[in-house]
Amino acid sequence: MVNSEAKVRLDLNNPVFQENLLTLQKPERHAALDTLNKIRQLTWNQVYRDSGLKWEKVTSVEPPAGIDTIYSLRITQARRATAYRDGDFIRFLTVALDHDATYGRK
Repeated sequence: MVNSEAKVRLDLNNPVFQENLLTLQKPERHAALDTLNKIRQLTWNQVYRDSGLKWEKVTSVEPPAGIDTIYSLRITQARRATAYRDGDFIRFLTVALDHDATYGRK
């Protein structure tokens, strides 16, 4: 059962996401960490409605096996992350180098 009033739990364990996050320049890395801190304080309904995060379904990229849908969200002013919902967890996949890369375009 999916509870949209549950607090979001973060899963930052994906190695690609970790590499993307940890190699950001310091100001962007700090902005991304601020966003992650914000997300963990929200419910799922708040994540879906937050105009700053801009949670959007990605339809132009085939999700990996076992994942129904990939979403993108703004993690810094200039970058978007990809993630999916798994129960109460938001499981992060990547931080895109640029906005179009999030959607599989170059």
